[in-house]
Amino acid sequence: MTIGVVLAEDNALLRHGLARLIEASEGIGLLGAAADLPGLNALIEQHRPDVVVTDIRMPPTHTDEGISVAADLRTRRPETGVVLLSQFAEATYALALLAEGTARRGYLLKERVADGDELADAIRRVAEGGSVIDPTVIEGLVAANRAKPSELDALTPRELEVLGEMAQGKSNASVAATLVLSERAIEKHTNSIFSKLGLSEERDLNRRVSAVLVYLQNR
Repeated sequence: MTIGVVLAEDNALLRHGLARLIEASEGIGLLGAAADLPGLNALIEQHRPDVVVTDIRMPPTHTDEGISVAADLRTRRPETGVVLLSQFAEATYALALLAEGTARRGYLLKERVADGDELADAIRRVAEGGSVIDPTVIEGLVAANRAKPSELDALTPRELEVLGEMAQGKSNASVAATLVLSERAIEKHTNSIFSKLGLSEERDLNRRVSAVLVYLQNR
């Protein structure tokens, strides 16, 4: 089954480049491309896409059009995924995007989608109900929130350490290597973290993103 995508980007050169990348991706079809918010909304109504790939800032106001689209779709069409593209690692935008839930939401930096593989992977993961956050955005959130009081008192020091590594975008294998522990031990710690944070019923990828958000908002 082909994943139907609509694209919105006001920069014509970048829009055409992204369109070519999407069209060249196996199992993904581009249904239309727009240069502004009205055009994007029209495409969404016409095609009812599986995933919307959109810049955060575009006409008419160049502020948070992408965030607004994501929030609107969360209410009207929760089955539609949204992948936001940004030129900068905007921590506040990432948190706004995921504030109402992490499922079917992605946030990528434009510089990371040049070869198309990462964008295609994000589109597929979001279409399947997962979540994607650019590691650079994660790092910025960690740095910005370290001085805040913590509400993660239920976690042990080791669990906080594991969660801190997860917040840097690391896989279980990478966390295990950094902390000199076995992957099995990391799996046990992450499952305990998910349980203590009340994330036991979510999909694994969503649980990781949700846990990281809790960490970032309370560190």
